[in-house]
Amino acid sequence: MRRFEELWAGGPLFCQAEHFRLSTDCVLLANFINLSSAVRGIDLGCASGAIGLLLLSRSPKLHMTGLEILPEAASLAEENMERNGLSARSRIGTGDIRQHRQLFSTGSFDLVASNPPYFPLGSGALSPDEGRAAARGEVSCTLEDICTAAAFLCRTGGSFYMVHKPERLSEALCCMSGHGLEPKRLRLVCHRAELAPNLVLIEGRRGGKPGLKVEPLLVLHNADGSETGEVKKIYHR
Repeated sequence: MRRFEELWAGGPLFCQAEHFRLSTDCVLLANFINLSSAVRGIDLGCASGAIGLLLLSRSPKLHMTGLEILPEAASLAEENMERNGLSARSRIGTGDIRQHRQLFSTGSFDLVASNPPYFPLGSGALSPDEGRAAARGEVSCTLEDICTAAAFLCRTGGSFYMVHKPERLSEALCCMSGHGLEPKRLRLVCHRAELAPNLVLIEGRRGGKPGLKVEPLLVLHNADGSETGEVKKIYHR
């Protein structure tokens, strides 16, 4: 039986997939996304639908599409939307990001988001479990695939949002620029202020002019291990 729990007191109900746990990465990416002018959004590799659910809870005018290659995860994402009465404002599809041209029309979305696999093939051992391998390694979707799809799906002037690892930041920025997604905003994330960043949040604009804004460091924990005030606010604690 599915177990649905509130993400915060009075917040949306959510059931986690076995291979796609609700991660800090997803929560921080959803919080980083600017929804002021977004009406149509898509989450590439939506897993159990966490990013879409968080965005829909923030904006009543938004419609979110989720694309997921694993049928069981897509099915759970659809259930998560149904349990929150969001079926009319969402659509979950099972499909391969690399087949985006066959699945959607160009420029269909104001907002494209992705929490992609972080590790390129050959960078380490992958889990023998298909779901875990797909979630962490570029088995069925590379950074190039994500940027190619995002550029096709995002309307001119629309935004692409991605969370990734700092060690691949140069590659990510070059890949985005190469596909006409000009990097406009960047924020590094670290566990504590004295530690090196372990995540990077990036916003790019389709057809945007050069000019990158680097936002203040997002620190997750104080020196004593407690959550910072900003993190508590993001998690509604």
